[in-house]
Amino acid sequence: MPFVVVSGLSGSGKSTVLRTLEDAGFFITDNLPPELWGAMHDLVEARGLDRVAISTDARTRHFLDALETSYVRLSRRREDLRVLFLEANADVLLKRYNFTRREHPLGENLMLDFARERDLLAPLRAIADTVIDTTDLSAKDLGSRVLQLFRLEHDFHLRLMSFGFKHAPPRDVDMILDVRSLPNPYYDPALRPKTGLDADVAAYAFSGADSEAFYAELRDFVRVAAERARASGRHGYTVGIGCTGGQHRSVAVTARLAGDLKDLNVDLMDHRDMKVGEHG
Repeated sequence: MPFVVVSGLSGSGKSTVLRTLEDAGFFITDNLPPELWGAMHDLVEARGLDRVAISTDARTRHFLDALETSYVRLSRRREDLRVLFLEANADVLLKRYNFTRREHPLGENLMLDFARERDLLAPLRAIADTVIDTTDLSAKDLGSRVLQLFRLEHDFHLRLMSFGFKHAPPRDVDMILDVRSLPNPYYDPALRPKTGLDADVAAYAFSGADSEAFYAELRDFVRVAAERARASGRHGYTVGIGCTGGQHRSVAVTARLAGDLKDLNVDLMDHRDMKVGEHG
């Protein structure tokens, strides 16, 4: 995964790019002078971090005289060093500033600031591997472009967790599903001490045409919800599946979903309440 330097004109979308990369698991450092690029590289490498992005722009103007030397040194150590530069036309930048009411880093007349900033950042633009003109791009479009650029567009994970309602639903999920309408293996003494990971327990929970139809609808609903989350630019979606005690039905459903939806990069987070002897 490349070591990424993000730069560009104020208002061109750097914050959007950094948020997109951070959501994709990058460690982000904003407003870092070029002289510190090498030190940051050594620090994150020592910590074993392989997704790193830093930004350098007009706010670091007092330190840009070290740009060329810093870039050459780091590029010798990182063959995968990538520099992304963002720009947009002055009229669009002006509209964005009027909308946010932020003050430009150079802090004089906005149209003059844009021109001065282009000159100031010309050396950064010159070393950029990729220049993106965001004039006609929405924040969502820019985020998608960045994901494609760094081949992160498939970095989406569907996270699944089983739980028992009697232990309280989890709070850190996007959606909760109730599978208590399925046949309950708890009422079979031979199945009670087992879990939904056992084949005979799962067979009991899914017994009957109604149970299979219910599961099929639930599976399709989870797929639609997850795919819509991915299409919106999110990198993960978490679903909690609950039965009474988190022992039988929710575990069986969660395990089956993990197999049926594996194309969505399923992470089986936890069978939170699965304990031998718990009420299913």
